[in-house]
Amino acid sequence: MSSSAESEAEFIELFNGFYAKLYRIVWGICGQGEAAEEICQEAFLRYYERRDRLPGGDEACYWLIRVAKNLALNYEKRRRRENEVYRQYSLQASKTVRNDGEHEVLADESLKAVQKALSMVPYKLRIVLILKEYADYPYSAIAKILHITENNVKIRVFRARQHLIKLLSGEELYVP
Repeated sequence: MSSSAESEAEFIELFNGFYAKLYRIVWGICGQGEAAEEICQEAFLRYYERRDRLPGGDEACYWLIRVAKNLALNYEKRRRRENEVYRQYSLQASKTVRNDGEHEVLADESLKAVQKALSMVPYKLRIVLILKEYADYPYSAIAKILHITENNVKIRVFRARQHLIKLLSGEELYVP
């Protein structure tokens, strides 16, 4: 068997033997099955792409746990930020007390409003906001990705947030 075939066989064995355990770990962090599945798949994909340079056996499991844990924590941060935006928008949208059914409808409407508003933010502002808030990249990494200065990234993130707030509050926008 060639080393490539051995590497492939070892990966398949690792995946089949460890996926369920990794899924339980990630589900414990994020509490959502679909998100846990996506995070596990991403962790295994990252391992697969680097499998020739990474250790096997228990060390591979430990590496996968670290990667999946970080991905799950990033997912949770992103979800908390989104929930905070929805909560703030919901409070602005209605100051009255609602029953559970109305609250769910309002939350769904808030989510749609935020998604729609984000899609209306100009691309060069939206992309930095997505990389910062959704992908959790630091300013320096975003600058490298977009080939702009770090200060320019900071300015664009600030402007994108301001733009999004104005869209959600219904204020008039000045588009440069």
